[in-house]
Amino acid sequence: MAVRQGNSEGNGVSGSTGACLFDLFCSETPSLNSQSQRSQWLPHVTPQERLDNLMRQAGNRFCADCGSSDPKWASSSLGVFICIQCSGIHRSLGVHISKVLSLKLDDWTDEQVDELVKLGGNTVINKRYEACVPNNIKKPKPHSSIEERADYIRRKYELLQFLDTEKNLQCSFPPSPQRYLTCSPSNAASCGFQMDKRHYEKQTTKARIGTALRHSWGRKESEHKISKKSTSLAGMVQFVGLIKVNVVKGTNLAVRDVVTSDPYVMLSLGHQSVKTRVIKNNLNPVWNESLMLSIPEHVPPLKVVVYDKDTFSTDDFMGEAEIDIQPLVTAAKAYEKSSINESMQLGKWVASGENTLVKDGIITLEEGKVKQEIQLRLQKVERGVLDIELECLPLTQ
Repeated sequence: MAVRQGNSEGNGVSGSTGACLFDLFCSETPSLNSQSQRSQWLPHVTPQERLDNLMRQAGNRFCADCGSSDPKWASSSLGVFICIQCSGIHRSLGVHISKVLSLKLDDWTDEQVDELVKLGGNTVINKRYEACVPNNIKKPKPHSSIEERADYIRRKYELLQFLDTEKNLQCSFPPSPQRYLTCSPSNAASCGFQMDKRHYEKQTTKARIGTALRHSWGRKESEHKISKKSTSLAGMVQFVGLIKVNVVKGTNLAVRDVVTSDPYVMLSLGHQSVKTRVIKNNLNPVWNESLMLSIPEHVPPLKVVVYDKDTFSTDDFMGEAEIDIQPLVTAAKAYEKSSINESMQLGKWVASGENTLVKDGIITLEEGKVKQEIQLRLQKVERGVLDIELECLPLTQ
């Protein structure tokens, strides 16, 4: 496909139009999707401007899972735009299935936007993941309960029950956890499980029947698990806000690979989990990576676990800690109802022998943001300290 390149301003093309054209060409011609091509086409267009253009596309103006208007979140790994209620369920799936980012609060890179463009948006993804929804299963509405959302979203993305069985033969029987963990949904969307399909077609009739029976048994077991998971989410009826966790750095972490480690941090809040990138060969890693979680109505502790990444074995444990975020949430609610404008201290979490704080965690109000800096001493490990910054965002923001 021949594409004419040139400066968007020189040709009288606005940055917004240039972004739309570039993203259109990228979706049809993957070879264009590179840093050098992007700089030639979009010398002045930011990732946020490209995101804004994607959000305005017809299929992306409504949540991919429940139809709520004006979704403010996206799964960068699945390629869908979703509402805040459905985003909580996506986080509970785990980052190996759905990595959720805020369209306004997170800092997107050009590469992340490129991936979103390549996946195609809500219309394309729903055609694949909702190709064969049974009549007895109803898609959630904007007013649907958390249980209804959880059941549908897990069937759609985790168990892959609604894929077109003609195009994806092995998906007529949902895969076991071991199988779908090795191939992310974003890869599944691009490759269409063609390798498994060819393998299936080469099997003898007897082998196919045996495979079908094994997967049929696996489906019953998976549906039992989804029922239990949905029930366990019954308490997460409302979210009271969002917590932005900036994992700053680790200091003097434990050795797990002879003389060093490859650490990453896993954060869990209720049934949601997110993790940082892995930093290779470093006992004093600097992540400075921000992650977002929804805060349930009944606020649980924020659990922090550090692991050493291993390629050929289970990741090694490098320590853990818990953060009581209730004081931060209380301070954010109080500020929301007040008329305070100036910066000030709102409270603190006092360090003691009963918690993991190295020093008091001061809660401050800075430029209209309720924040808390925390230094944690990792537990159940020989050594290690983590520096974390928290910011609480009420839903009204």
